[in-house]
Amino acid sequence: MNTLVKLRYRFWPDKIFGELLQKPWMETAVPLLVLLGVIAFFSARIDNFISVASMSDTLRQACELGFVVLGMSIVLIVGGIDLSVGSIYALCNLLALYCVNVLGFGMVPAVAITLVAGGLLGAVNGVLIGYLRMRAFLTTMVTLIVYKAANDMLNAKIGVEISANFPDAPAWDFLGMGTFLNIPVIVWVFGVVAVAGHIFLTRLRAGWHVLAIGGNRRSAYNTGLPVKRVVALSYVASGVFAAAAAIFYASRLASPGADTGKGMEIVVLTAAILGGIRLGGGKGSVMKAMLGTLIVLLLTNGMLRMAMSAGASRVILASILLLAALLDIRWFKNRHKAVQELYVSPGYMELPPPQTAARGSGSPYALNDKLRGVETIGLGEVEAPEDVVLDAEDNLYCGNRHGDIIRFFAPDYRRQEVYAHIGGQPLGMAMTQDGTLFVCVGGMGLYRVNADRSVAKVTDETNRSLLSIIDDSRLRLADDLDIAPDGRIFFSEATVRYEMHEWPTDSLEARGNGRIICYDPRTGKTSTVLRNLVFPNGIVMASDGQSLLFAESWACRISRYWFDGPKKGTVEAIVDDLPGYPDNLNRASDGHYWLAIMGVRSPVFDLAMKRPAFRRRMSKKLPGDEWLAPNLNTGCIVKISETGEILDVMWDQGGENHPMITSMREHRGYLYIGGIHNNRIGRLKLEDVAPDFVDLKVAHA
Repeated sequence: MNTLVKLRYRFWPDKIFGELLQKPWMETAVPLLVLLGVIAFFSARIDNFISVASMSDTLRQACELGFVVLGMSIVLIVGGIDLSVGSIYALCNLLALYCVNVLGFGMVPAVAITLVAGGLLGAVNGVLIGYLRMRAFLTTMVTLIVYKAANDMLNAKIGVEISANFPDAPAWDFLGMGTFLNIPVIVWVFGVVAVAGHIFLTRLRAGWHVLAIGGNRRSAYNTGLPVKRVVALSYVASGVFAAAAAIFYASRLASPGADTGKGMEIVVLTAAILGGIRLGGGKGSVMKAMLGTLIVLLLTNGMLRMAMSAGASRVILASILLLAALLDIRWFKNRHKAVQELYVSPGYMELPPPQTAARGSGSPYALNDKLRGVETIGLGEVEAPEDVVLDAEDNLYCGNRHGDIIRFFAPDYRRQEVYAHIGGQPLGMAMTQDGTLFVCVGGMGLYRVNADRSVAKVTDETNRSLLSIIDDSRLRLADDLDIAPDGRIFFSEATVRYEMHEWPTDSLEARGNGRIICYDPRTGKTSTVLRNLVFPNGIVMASDGQSLLFAESWACRISRYWFDGPKKGTVEAIVDDLPGYPDNLNRASDGHYWLAIMGVRSPVFDLAMKRPAFRRRMSKKLPGDEWLAPNLNTGCIVKISETGEILDVMWDQGGENHPMITSMREHRGYLYIGGIHNNRIGRLKLEDVAPDFVDLKVAHA
């Protein structure tokens, strides 16, 4: 690129680490690293700790424990806790063996009866906690004691009878010890259940309800979610999962032992929390539960093979549980702060000296009062009209911060209405000859409002960068657009790292976080055509129909990009020493271009751009509202030629009419002015311009 702007990126390891920390899968990466550490520790001390011969038994044990951990995870996610899982497990083990060994039931009725029993035992907890609103910890502690006592009494009565019978039940034996394709049956069953659980939590509305209730029970209730029912059903699910684990345990060992399920609540809680299931609720996944299960199972097996006593093993697991709970609470409390401190990664940017704007200096940017006579439209009746556009009947359209498109009716623009509701902040707009309005919506993508006022999404994603850590396929900040003669829509995305409400932070980084994107209506495909731009903003088609002009706000320059023709792919800076931060670009009636300047450069901020370490310390030590930021409160409009010649400059000194100008549109001899921080639209009568000029795009199918 032919430009004097010098960019040099530093602190890239911190940038990468900050982006990694904000990824949801990083919460799964932590228990994965712990799992690898456990394997490495015991493998170094125990011969054949991980071997093919022991893999079958290890998988069986892991899946048995995994069922109980899944049930506990659902309860934890919804914001509760279930200490009775070990006692339910023991009772269901006894019931399954009694059905098969004593009553002679087949596998199917025995499994059905046991699962129903587990659900009923869990339902007791569910009713008491969900509907009667009793404390989960105390309630499940009581049911743990009651269920354990019931198991001991029943075991004393029927345990000998169960052990004395050895029924001929091939299906039951296959359930416990059988394999399919050399993989234990329980692994197949657990795999199906795990996939279903993942779909439930991530794709189904009921799973979203569980997460929402765990995240904030009061808010969930206020939005109309059935909080009591969902909480109660989570305990039913915990009981059913504990029963499923007991069924496989019973079919594998056929043991009604008195110690069955003893201390299981500690093991299961440790597994869930080590896997990353939050104690406070609202966070968790099936993958985390599975990783936690493997960690605890390998820990217990390792301690057993190292000849540690059962008591010592429980003490170690309890200590790990306490440590994991402490880390969970502290990390959840401070993770956002850590991400904020590490995510912002300033780079080095040196701008060329700006041309002076001093009055009487002879500079093309010399201060004047040409915008002092601007009349106002909708004063105090509109908020944040970032861009303005007019239709063939001279009606005026703008967006507002509430997600609406407002229409002011010609000729006096005193009467207005909500033309359409989009939902996000409307930014750049373009009107076609047939009345279709295309809108860049912050945080949502590119949308259109048809002539019948119906709103439709055009695109909200593009191709993802191969080496990008963050998901840059989603459009975070679609900004401005224009339509090529063949119907392709080119629009800017100001930053791929920050959301709509965070866009000022991008100025602190001075990095090439932005890009230009093309949507082709003929194929319906969206693709990124130009990357690594410094907050690309305004876009306007050039006269040749093969190139476009675009503004880069923090780089203070206007460049030209050829998307077709002999110079396809070429980028050339045409203005690189602007005295302020450029925003939208639009056509003028004389073949030139109007450019909005939304703020004036200051020596302090220009110097800070060359001090990335200073900006990094500032982002760590100070709250965001105290960071150094660009000056965005002076209105200016510039007319430029296609080669970058400055033809006219209009200032609003003091910002009395338009303190921040982000757009302007020429229409039938007037210049209509918008500003994202303004509460009005401006109109300025132009001299010596084509009185019938309208900026409408050619409509395409």
